Amino acid sequence: MRVIRWTRRHLGVRLRSALAAAIVVAAAFAVAAAAFVYLARADLAGNVDAAARQRAAEVVAAVAADDQDALAQTLKPSPGEQTLVQVLDPSGRVEAASAALGDAAPLSPLRPRPGQMLREQRLLPFADEDPFRIAAEGVATGSGTRTVLVAQSLRPVNESTEAVAAILAAGLAPMLLVVGAAVFLFVGRSLRPVEAIRRRVAGITARDLHARVPVPPARDEVAALAETMNRMLERLETAAASQRRFVADASHELRSPLATLHAGLDRLALTPPPDGHHDLVELLRRETSRLGDLVADLLLLARIDERGATRRRDDVDLDDLAYTERDRLTAHRPDLAVRAHLTPVRVAGDAHDLGRALRNLADNAARHARTQVTLRVSVSGAWGCIEVTDDGPGVPEADRERIFDRFVRLDDSRTRPEGGSGLGLAITREVVTAHGGHVQVLPGPGMTVRILLPHDGDAEPH
Repeated sequence: MRVIRWTRRHLGVRLRSALAAAIVVAAAFAVAAAAFVYLARADLAGNVDAAARQRAAEVVAAVAADDQDALAQTLKPSPGEQTLVQVLDPSGRVEAASAALGDAAPLSPLRPRPGQMLREQRLLPFADEDPFRIAAEGVATGSGTRTVLVAQSLRPVNESTEAVAAILAAGLAPMLLVVGAAVFLFVGRSLRPVEAIRRRVAGITARDLHARVPVPPARDEVAALAETMNRMLERLETAAASQRRFVADASHELRSPLATLHAGLDRLALTPPPDGHHDLVELLRRETSRLGDLVADLLLLARIDERGATRRRDDVDLDDLAYTERDRLTAHRPDLAVRAHLTPVRVAGDAHDLGRALRNLADNAARHARTQVTLRVSVSGAWGCIEVTDDGPGVPEADRERIFDRFVRLDDSRTRPEGGSGLGLAITREVVTAHGGHVQVLPGPGMTVRILLPHDGDAEPH
């Protein structure tokens, strides 16, 4: 069971199929080879018995006719023959024998009746490890019943059987290799449509749900899988489009009443409010402003999801964007020390979108900073680099990627009354990615977010 679990976990379908085919073929081949060797040996042994019977018949005829010349002739073996013959008198003593036997004792204790033939297989003391097949037949003569013993060596049978077994064993490994390779290749060809489907699905994102996986021409299980996945993608596309339309429509509908509320609150702020209502008016103005920013973020994300982030090819000075954000933070957050270390860096892109991305980072840093925020603009190889650092609590390593997801706010942000909507960092990543750049959170202290933007679209990060 452990081997099976390990195989399923570490080997692919092609290798598992090849191994399974090799094992099945090896088992079938072993059974077939054993049966073949057994039948071949039985056939060869039958030939040996037939030869022994034929020789015994010749000797019996000579003994029955009491023809000594014929008997002497039959006792002589043919060239290459391994037949031993003995003729026993009625008392069981050797009366005549093949020259190879000399004065050897009787080959077998078998003593058949006249006309009866008995057989056995035994090792002879003067022979090697190969046994002999012995045929014994009784002969009625005038002086009593004589016994004719004919022994045929099984060495040719053993040698032939061993040769056949060796050939079969030698052919097993190449056959298994051929079978395994063939199954590996055939399964690989069968899985090509599956691999094409996997590669296509791996490249489908939330922005291109209109894409479909290729459907192979064969009407098989793989084609059914591809059609099922295409229907699933179609349902996902419909649901995503419906959600984007809802967000866009809701955001558009909210802009008008929000603008009215904001204008009304601004007018109330110009006139002395009733006693105790000044703080309430300021609170409503701030909340309305935050709601307006949220609606704007939702509209921007809806536009990005529908058409992708716009990518203009204007010259953008990153240091100018950083100067603007420094001045803005200084004016809005006088309680923070806003520092800037800026090097002139120019990239190609959309100044409005890049400014929006940097503003989101600056607002996030100001929201979490204790005493200071630092903006840095520099050059790192072929990249323009923007870093926004705050001296706040930082972000745990496990959350450094998650904070760029939409509507994600860590527990620290949720407990703050001025916490963001959870869309600012998501918008930043969308904009920077559309410009061919990357956003990453660096290790503490505090929190440092780095934006890398290429001087040209062909650069790769270090």
